[in-house]
Amino acid sequence: MAGAIASAMLFAYPVWAQDSRLSLADRVARLEQQAQNRDQGGTGMVNQLLELQSQVQHLQGQIEELQHHLQELDDKNKAQYADLDGRLARLESAATGAAAPAASGSAAQAAAGAATTASAAAGATAAAGQPAAGAVADPAAAQAAYDAAFQAIRSGDYVKASRGFRGFIQQYPNHALAPNAWYWLGQSYYVTMNYSVALEAFKHLLEQFPQSDKAPDAMLKVGYCQLELKQTDAAKTTLKRVLAKYPGSSAASLAQERLQRVQLQSGN
Repeated sequence: MAGAIASAMLFAYPVWAQDSRLSLADRVARLEQQAQNRDQGGTGMVNQLLELQSQVQHLQGQIEELQHHLQELDDKNKAQYADLDGRLARLESAATGAAAPAASGSAAQAAAGAATTASAAAGATAAAGQPAAGAVADPAAAQAAYDAAFQAIRSGDYVKASRGFRGFIQQYPNHALAPNAWYWLGQSYYVTMNYSVALEAFKHLLEQFPQSDKAPDAMLKVGYCQLELKQTDAAKTTLKRVLAKYPGSSAASLAQERLQRVQLQSGN
């Protein structure tokens, strides 16, 4: 009996040992698989982080590109507006320049018949000791000075332009082109981002020449300068004044557009 039991145990031992070894191998394999999965999971997280970083960098690049495009558009709008102003000023300058020769021609034709009247008027002026209102000692020199300053601003030499317009204003304060000179003086400072000085020039135009054709544009530029100087509330008030005082004008259209942009930016 004892021999039979011993024989059975001897027979069963190799089978049990084999099952034990297989079980251990399975456990080791499972542990290795789990470790591998953890490694793969960690690698996956790293890859995801790297991908997210790449996406963030890409988005930052797009944002910078959009900001650059917006700045280019803003500069382009300013340039187009300056070009429009330039065309208007050239037309005004040409009209003023054409008026002077026409007046001279008429005077020459009527010189014989009006000699006595001219002498009497000159005598009265001399007796009063005052020059005629709006009279310019040398109209040709005044026109040449204005044209030189305007050519400078057209060519982008804003320092020369500002000096030229300021000199014109000092020498010919009552000239018909004085309001234009004040406007372009302000524009020369505005383009070079000297907004505080530009603001004073535009305000001076509005105070001294409120009926000038340049008044709507000058008031618009007052609002622009106030925006650049972070005077947002004052700028809104000024732009609304442009809409109320000059409805239907190009200045009013630009004021409306800028007001909408300001309101969108402020969320109001």
